[in-house]
Parts: sequence; C-alpha cells; structure tokens
Amino acid sequence: MNTTPNSERIQIGIFGKRNAGKSSIINAITNQNLAIVSDIKGTTTDPISKSMELLPIGPVTLIDTAGIDDEGTLGKLRTEKTLQILNKTDIALLITDTEKGLSDWDNNLISLFKEKNIKYIIVYNKADLNNYKYKLQPNEIVVSATQNINIKELKELIGDIYEQTSCCAVLIKDIIKPKDNVIMVTPIDSSAPKGRIILPQQQVLRDLLEANAITTVVREFELKEAIENSVKKPKLVITDSQAFGKISEIVPDDILLTSFSILFARYKGVLKPAVKGVKAINNLNNGDTILIAEGCTHHRQCEDIGSVKIPKWLEDFTGKKFNYKFSSGTGFPSDLSEYQLIIHCGSCMLKDREVLYRYNCAINNNIPVTNYGIAIAYMHNILKRSLKVFPDIYSLI
Repeated sequence: MNTTPNSERIQIGIFGKRNAGKSSIINAITNQNLAIVSDIKGTTTDPISKSMELLPIGPVTLIDTAGIDDEGTLGKLRTEKTLQILNKTDIALLITDTEKGLSDWDNNLISLFKEKNIKYIIVYNKADLNNYKYKLQPNEIVVSATQNINIKELKELIGDIYEQTSCCAVLIKDIIKPKDNVIMVTPIDSSAPKGRIILPQQQVLRDLLEANAITTVVREFELKEAIENSVKKPKLVITDSQAFGKISEIVPDDILLTSFSILFARYKGVLKPAVKGVKAINNLNNGDTILIAEGCTHHRQCEDIGSVKIPKWLEDFTGKKFNYKFSSGTGFPSDLSEYQLIIHCGSCMLKDREVLYRYNCAINNNIPVTNYGIAIAYMHNILKRSLKVFPDIYSLI
C-alpha cells in the first residue's frame, strides 16, 4: 500500500453540504480520527487526503472536501477547491443528513457527477438521529458514522461500484511478448531523485517484468555497447525524452524506438489528441503564448526540461520567439484563452481522469495540446519512428 503511487490509487471523493457528516464518514471508513469533526459549519476548509487499503479494492485515497454550500468570499474559494477534486475523482460519496430528501445543492452535485461520468453513492448519514423512509436505489445506503451503523456495508458498496469503474489499462506489456529483448535508457541528470529512478521508468520496468521480457536498463552512453553485446536482437528501445535526439542516432532503424512519455500518453488515454496537437508547433507565430504544464511540483533546476530545454528546442525548431507560462501540480489554469499551444508533461503523477479533463479543456477551447515526449520527438524529426510501435497512431503522422 505504501509503495503504490497516488496516480495508481482509486480516488474516492467525499462531497456534500456543510455539517452533513463528511468528516465523520471518512473517520468511520478509516477507523481513525483523521478529520476534525465539529458542529460548527465549515470546519473542513481545504481538501484532506488519506491513503489507505480498502478491501477488496486495494490502495485508495479518500478525499474529504469543504461543504458545497459554503458562504462568503472564502467560502467561494473553498467551493472552487471542492469542485476541482471532481476532476480526479473515480468514485464520489455524496453525504446528506436530511429527512426531507436531497437538497438543490445535492442534486447539483449529482448533475456534475453525471456530467463528468463519475460513479457515485448517496450516503444518508446520521441514521441514529433521522428516520429515513426512502426506497433505496442500488447506489444508496443509510449509515451512522458516529454509531458505526452500516459502515462495513458502505465499504462493500464502494467495492461493488469499483468493479463497475475498473479498467485494464497497461503501459506496454500488451505489445511485448515473453522473451522479447527490451532496452530501457534511463539518463540520470541533476533533477533525478537521489538513490531512485523516476516513476515512469519504475512503472515501465514493472510492466516489462510482468510481460516476461528480457529487460536491460542502461544510461545513454552505455546503449551502443548494450545493443552490440545483445545475444538476441532488441525488439524495442525506450528512452527518456530528453535524450531522444542522441538515442535515435544510436538505435538502428530496424529496432523500434519510443519514449516513456509517449507510453504514458497512451496509458492515460491521450496519445491520439497529443499526436494531433503537436502539429500546431508549425503554425505558431512570434509572440504567441505557450503553456507548459506539469502534474507534479518540484524545484526547477538550471537545465529543467519544462522551463529551459523545451523552450530552447521550440525556438531553435521554429526560428521564432514565444511567451511562456508555467503551471504545476493542481494549478492547471481554468481559463486557457490566452494560449496558442499547451505542452503537458507525461502526467505520471496524475490520475488518467484528471489528464483527460485537462486535454478536454484544451480541445473544447480549440487549443492544441501535446506532451513533452511527443513534442521533443517531433522537433527532432523522429516522431514517426517513435510511433511505429503503435500502428493505429502511426497512421496519423
């Protein structure tokens, strides 16, 4: 449970009006006093996350949110934070404590769940105080968080809903056969965490091991020797995007080549729009504004890929100068109207639902969007080669 990255956990959002018992529910589910509980409205001011193991699902993240009916200037900001959580929620719990049925606030939330295609459960809380006489639907349950009534049943219902939402997305093992020879090129630069390889490399390596591939991990200056000394000809070389240009010169044309970033675009479900969007680089004009977005937060180094390398490659490739704006973590802009192009990171730290939300925001505003690896491959004139491993996408270039 502790080693599962947040992007791979099921995100369970807890929503509802103030004082409906959202924090009490999260405490009851986790069997811990994690969230502050009070009769005072608006006690929860910011989203609070708790990772736990929830059987039969496995590792999940529970997210407690501020009341959707919060008031005042600060209340409006808290509500905006709550609504942002919807963009990464896999399963929503709508908590209500009224005997009079669902409020307008509750129904508005349900409309948003449906609009965003989020599976949800309506939880009628405070059963020890209220006399609920509703005919419950399959996705509804009556509980008491304080008296632990039907909490076990709520967990089981969450598990049932999960079975309806789970998918079988894979990074690469569906295109690799047992005993295929695959080489991973993993440069270690100044921004790499000490003592670790970065998350995309870890996840791809795990997928290859599960596919029973013969996997070799090398740094960029070891690749040529690794290919020459391979007893079995490599089927595929996977490289970090930053080394794409150098690696493409080393890998023979009869060996497939792609990048971790391209694999993650496919894994998150955005490879097709990212490939279509990258062509917009050719249509940029001097002074255009480009958003470079990242899903995680980190201290930017002097050779940072997002803020330094990609802008340099863009200007070298086009011969033009641009304005750049940057976002990281959850700070993706709500207004995208000023941008002529969005270049996003590989999104290894984001849930696929949130990645799709960001891409759809751009597409719905007619703004082209692509990702780091695809943009770098395009600017080094090797994108077509790097997509040969995916024939259905290769035809788009």
